[in-house]
Amino acid sequence: MFKVKRIVLIGGGGHALSVLDSLLCLQEYEVIGYTDNSGNAGDTLMGVPFLGQDEVLPRLYEEGIEHAAIAVGSVGSTVLREKLYLKAKSIGFALPAIVDPTAIIARACKIAEGVYIGKGAVVNSSSVIDRMAIINTRAIVEHQSRLGVFCHIAPGAILGGNTIIGDHTHVGIGSVIIQGIHVGHHVLIGAGSVVVRNISDLKKAYGNPCREAGSV
Repeated sequence: MFKVKRIVLIGGGGHALSVLDSLLCLQEYEVIGYTDNSGNAGDTLMGVPFLGQDEVLPRLYEEGIEHAAIAVGSVGSTVLREKLYLKAKSIGFALPAIVDPTAIIARACKIAEGVYIGKGAVVNSSSVIDRMAIINTRAIVEHQSRLGVFCHIAPGAILGGNTIIGDHTHVGIGSVIIQGIHVGHHVLIGAGSVVVRNISDLKKAYGNPCREAGSV
């Protein structure tokens, strides 16, 4: 019989609702509460209590809460998400990958720490998902793709096989990236784009076909 792991949620906004719902569906974890720097005493999130601002995290760890989930999302900027990750790691928290039970993860995939994979998402065979990436609701990552650290594949986006997505890159809602494309680091791809050619680092890009439209 497995031991239930107590876990604290860091963040209390919209993305936290998605992460929390996934955690509540998993028998592996007991969510003891959440922290948020804009929260107030007495607040709850789907019935889970507010524990205080992020300054309480060291105390929670000392009290035996060894696991945390970064529940702050990212659209364009990953600065806050990375800051919270580094803070949690410095305290000593383990940051498990959170995979919603409705997601489909094929064999031979590698999923790093802190990754969140949402409802109905698909990660196909031999793909590599690096730390703190987000694969959101019903996004599809096809075979042998590689996602960099802190990247975000937004709801409904589709990545063809052998796609490479760089670190800190955001792929907008409903976008399609054909097979074999390389998207650079710190790229922002607008919603609904169709990417048929490689995109270099530090670019904004959108449209069908997707074209670079300036720097981030």
